Amino acid sequence: MAKKVNAGRKTNVSTKVTSGKTSTKVNNGVFVYTGAITVGELAKTLKVLPSEIIKYFFLKGKMVTINALLDDEMIGTICLEHGFDFQKKVLVEAENFENLEISDNPADLKKRPPVVTIMGHVDHGKTTLIDAIRDSKLVESEFGGISQGIGAYQKEIKGQKITFIDTPGHEAFTAMRSRGASVTDIVVLVVAADDGVMPQTIEAIDHAKAANVPIIVAINKIDKAGADVQRVKNELLAQNVVAEEFGGDVLFVEISAKKKLKIESLLETIVMVSEMQALKANPSRYALGTVLEAHLDKFEGPKATLLVQNGTLKTGDFLVVGTSCGKARRMTNEFNKVVSAAAPSTPVVIIGLSEVPQAGDPFMSFPTEKESREIALRRKQLKDLKEKRTTSAATLEDLFNLKKEGEIQNINIVLKADSTGSAEAVK
Repeated sequence: MAKKVNAGRKTNVSTKVTSGKTSTKVNNGVFVYTGAITVGELAKTLKVLPSEIIKYFFLKGKMVTINALLDDEMIGTICLEHGFDFQKKVLVEAENFENLEISDNPADLKKRPPVVTIMGHVDHGKTTLIDAIRDSKLVESEFGGISQGIGAYQKEIKGQKITFIDTPGHEAFTAMRSRGASVTDIVVLVVAADDGVMPQTIEAIDHAKAANVPIIVAINKIDKAGADVQRVKNELLAQNVVAEEFGGDVLFVEISAKKKLKIESLLETIVMVSEMQALKANPSRYALGTVLEAHLDKFEGPKATLLVQNGTLKTGDFLVVGTSCGKARRMTNEFNKVVSAAAPSTPVVIIGLSEVPQAGDPFMSFPTEKESREIALRRKQLKDLKEKRTTSAATLEDLFNLKKEGEIQNINIVLKADSTGSAEAVK
């Protein structure tokens, strides 16, 4: 069965046993390397004893072992200490898969659904719009009418699928909204006709522009008393969101999400814009994508919502998600129906990860467990190395003294929340 699961799909990187190792050599007195390396690897290439390097750092007040990873500064210090110059060659390796630029044969590329993010100010009707599109009852389950996590859903119109991401509308969820824009192809900006442009409207515009994605403006609540469509257009013009009637290229659709007016027109506009973008991906390779949301389920363990952005994710695939690894033991869609595969632009909820990833983490699937474990370990080592450079141990008494003296304004705490997105919002 395993062969059938993996049959016909291309790997995204050439991952062998040495895939996570950094290349090193000495060329004319210059130590050339491609990334963080261990004390042992550096000692072997420079032809010095590992104990000499360990002793050097010990005398400098740093404790390292033969397997400890050294950063650029530490590598440079040791090289100069032993009479070598040094040079780093930046390469994209397997453990940095989120930076890979994958070249596909044009014949392998297939049309994929657009990923659309619904943005706008709180209470302007984003979740009601998703509700109208899906013919579901999301709003009734939201706390105070505000989305509490990123939800992803698919809708089909005239044979064309569209993937929607509903980003939270509360001010505290700015970071989550920003993540939503980073995975999207089109932003639908919802603006209430009776309220106009508000702070989070401007915030959403900025995120869309930063992500360099087209904006479609949905002027909502046109059925309400006090609705003023022209005022909204003028206010958006001041934010450089220029409607076609003013000589711009931004499409506007006037809707009422509550009464389901002009929803079909909005969907057709989305399809039209996506056709102009000619969105394509290669479903015949292992999956690449992004974590939309994750939490710890008390019955099923770590559970994550993944958006597949390239390739196909299948049940049984081995995964690296952020710095953790696992296996897609079960995948479900937005209706909690078990699915066996997820093509490009498809959101799925998976279980089988070793730990809860962070929302926004990249993920990639691999043919074997060995490869996924190796690369996850390497990614964790590199992350720990970066964190070690910016943190140092301190007692609680030290922290309170520093705060009392005005040296620090904040003290870090451990925060428990129901999901990584909510934890980030509190932060």
